[in-house]
Amino acid sequence: MSPPGGLAARQAALVESLVAGGSDPAGLDPVRLAATRRALLRKRAGEAAKYWPLLAAGFGAEWTAFATRVLADRPVAGGLQDGWDVARAAEGRLTEGARRELRARERSHRYTGDGPPRPRRHRLPW
Repeated sequence: MSPPGGLAARQAALVESLVAGGSDPAGLDPVRLAATRRALLRKRAGEAAKYWPLLAAGFGAEWTAFATRVLADRPVAGGLQDGWDVARAAEGRLTEGARRELRARERSHRYTGDGPPRPRRHRLPW
């Protein structure tokens, strides 16, 4: 068992800082931490694009910038949920393809925003 402030506590503080909005741990370079946060957000945007290809394609070159802005204030949730959050944030900017993609997800899954998307027992007819 690690003593308080041991390696496990320092690692937890680092993860909290990088992906959950925690403060920068003492002794670490804030410039490098910020660069790592940006890289992790870009990675999340890429993962979301894998689940939501039409949504990402509709944004074109703006996808990464838009998705990272949306995801910056949200906890890590996986590509499906991250993409859904981006789709909801982009509601007025969705292309026809992205709207179809969102409707298809809503037919097959239930997502309220307060937990992960859950498969529906029965697909909605619309």
